[in-house]
Parts: sequence; structure tokens; C-alpha cells
Amino acid sequence: MDQTPVSFEDFINELQGSYEQSQAELREIGVLINQSMAEVERLTQRNAQAMSHVKQLQLDTVPREDIRSGYSDLVNIQQRLFTMRGQLEKLQSDQRNLERLADLQFNLLQYSGAGDLVQPGEVAGMGIDRTGVVRVIQSEEITRRSLVRQMHDGPASSLSNFILQAEICERLFDTDPDRARQELHTLKGDATSTFTKVKDFIFDLRPMMLDDLGVVPTLRSYSNSFKDKTGIPLNMSVTGVERRLESHIEVTIFRAVQELVNNARMHGQASSISFQLDISPAQVLVVVEDDGQGFNVEEVFDDAEKRKTIGLPALKERLEMLNGKLDFDSRIGQGTRVEFSIPLDEDIY
Repeated sequence: MDQTPVSFEDFINELQGSYEQSQAELREIGVLINQSMAEVERLTQRNAQAMSHVKQLQLDTVPREDIRSGYSDLVNIQQRLFTMRGQLEKLQSDQRNLERLADLQFNLLQYSGAGDLVQPGEVAGMGIDRTGVVRVIQSEEITRRSLVRQMHDGPASSLSNFILQAEICERLFDTDPDRARQELHTLKGDATSTFTKVKDFIFDLRPMMLDDLGVVPTLRSYSNSFKDKTGIPLNMSVTGVERRLESHIEVTIFRAVQELVNNARMHGQASSISFQLDISPAQVLVVVEDDGQGFNVEEVFDDAEKRKTIGLPALKERLEMLNGKLDFDSRIGQGTRVEFSIPLDEDIY
């Protein structure tokens, strides 16, 4: 990678252009958010009208085709409403991330006295890697988009069916109690399954346990549930002094273990995974090992750089922002060993 120093003036000009582009994108997103909010409001009204129409249908007198058409229209409207709400949430998330980036760009523009030369992607004396910041933001956004898709395709769709099943049960109680009982049994099973999925989504988004109990109990819970969900053993061991750490460090440790374990399962095709967490006064050291198919480390990172993808490069940059290190030892057919460490401020304890 070319590391030729660029002049401070060129850097500022480039940063000014990026800041202006961010402002233009914020204006465009603002327009899209207003349009999406109007569409959500319109669909909300249509949903209320369709729901009212369905409630007025008499199952014993209205033709079955009309009943099916009424429920079908309701489901279509609700699915469009869920989709638009998901789009609105994504736009609002994009807006927040762009605002953060624009704030960073503005603060950098206000900075002076950085010297004559600035390394690409870094303001001398400040230690801020713009590429790393953007990649971390992109990583967070990809995670949010994935969760929105999963919520829309899973629980959101199931909730639409719950409404219809509940309506059917309510109307069948007086005319066909046996069928109503069957529908309720089905509804209970679907609700149980959806509840489990929602709990998984919440855990992936932000485990409440992480804030309440800390990273060690959260990782224990994650390890115990991992085998139940995937069938792959995930063994965990803890050494050193188990204690609470700073919130941003606990989040980083949990997300890093999560990323590495998922890579071992999905890409490494591992049949067994283990990790060790050592908490010493000076640092946290984590070692993740698997018996998977392994990979060529340089090729994976080079490929990620060429395709502008995130994942391991973003994890590496996130750790480096905390003055941490990430090392891989992997060979094709021989599994993978990953070690990362984060220094701790001993004065805190």
C-alpha cells in the first residue's frame, strides 16, 4: 500500500470535499425520511381500515373467496407497512451515522498545527484513522440491516399471522369450538417459536446481560446456548481475576469472540471450537481455536481490501483503536488459532 506523505493542504482540501459531500447526503436522506414517514402514515391508516373491514366479515355468511381476499389484502398492507418501517429505521440509522461522520470531519477541519505532512488516512498528532472510523460505522450499519431483514422475514411476518389466527379463533369459538382449539394450539406453538427468535435477535443486537453482569457471564451464556443452536461444542475457560471492565472494552471483547466463533462455524466448517479468556492487571488476552479447514491469512485480508468488505479487517482496526493486537495462525486443513489482546488501565482497579 502506498504510504507516500501528502501535504497538509491537500489533506484539508480532500477533507473539505468529503465534509460537503456528507452534508449533501444528509440533505438527501432528510428528504427520503420525510417521504418514508408520510408513506408509513398512509399505510398505517390503510391497515386500520383493512383491519376494520376484516373484523366486520361474517365467517358463516360471507363467501370464502371474499374472506380470503380480505385477509390477503390485510396481510399485504401489513407486510408493506413492516417493510416501510424497516426502511425508515434504516434511513434514520444512516442519518445518525452520517451525522457522526460529518461531526468528525468538521472537528478535523477545525484542527490546526498538525505539521507539514500528514500520512494518508491519519491526522498527525491526533491518531485518528479516518478509514478505520468509516469501516467501523459501515460494520455497524451492515449488522443493523441484517437484523432488520431478519426481523421483517421472521417475527414481523409471524406477528401478522398471529393477528389473523387470533381473529379466526375469536370468530370460531361459538360456531366450531374444536377448530378454534386447534387454531389456538397452532398459535401457541408459533408464538413460542417467534419468542425464541426475538430473544436471539435481542441478544445479537445488545445482550442486556452484558450491561448488568459483565463480559464473562455473558460469554458463558453465549457458550452454553451456542451448542444448543448449532450442535457445535464451544468450550470456554477463564483465567486471571474475573472482574468488570470498562463498558467499551467488554463490548469489544464480546463482539470479537462472537465474530471469530461465527467465522469458525460458517467459513471454517469447524466441528469443535474453544476460547480462553485471561484477565490480568495489565491486559485482557483471548485465544480462540477451532479444528476447521483453515485459511490463508494474507489472502483473506488482501481479498477483503480489494472487495472493500468488512469483517476481520474491521475487527482488527477496532482492536487497534484500543491499542490492542490481533494475530492469526491458520493453515489450510489445519484449523485456526486467533489471539487478541487489549491493554487495561491499571489505575482504574
